[in-house]
Amino acid sequence: MSELTHFNDRGQAHMVDVGEKDQTHRVAVCEGLISMKAETLDKILQGDHKKGDVLGIARIAGIMAAKKTSDLIPLCHPLALTHIDIDFTPNSENNSIYCTCRVETRGQTGVEMEALTAIQVALLTIYDMCKAIDRGMVMTNIRLIEKKGGKSGHWLQNAENK
Repeated sequence: MSELTHFNDRGQAHMVDVGEKDQTHRVAVCEGLISMKAETLDKILQGDHKKGDVLGIARIAGIMAAKKTSDLIPLCHPLALTHIDIDFTPNSENNSIYCTCRVETRGQTGVEMEALTAIQVALLTIYDMCKAIDRGMVMTNIRLIEKKGGKSGHWLQNAENK
């Protein structure tokens, strides 16, 4: 197993020095799920929620969160993100919304934290907008499913990684 990179040789937390790393095209794809009551999902899909377009607002919140990740996670590098895409897939059979996020940059460090932050804030926004009618919503399966770029190359979630 690799060493934890956010600790120096004295065991103190530090920001990893990426100054000597090559700039490459970096991509991270994450996923997550929010489950809810059927009535809650119907209200979201009908677009008649009194707070507005739930999924549209959640998408913007996720994009904003990805851009602010280094302000939230203490040892993350601030990155110039080149692309953020957040997609929602409602599922009426299990009363849930599946969310994916793809974040890209050209830089010296990866964008996994930005994609994970975007997913979580997007799902939290759905929760926030709908909590008055459904406090029992559950967010699950938030995880990295793919990363590309950098020295470690391409990584893809598979059965061995679950």
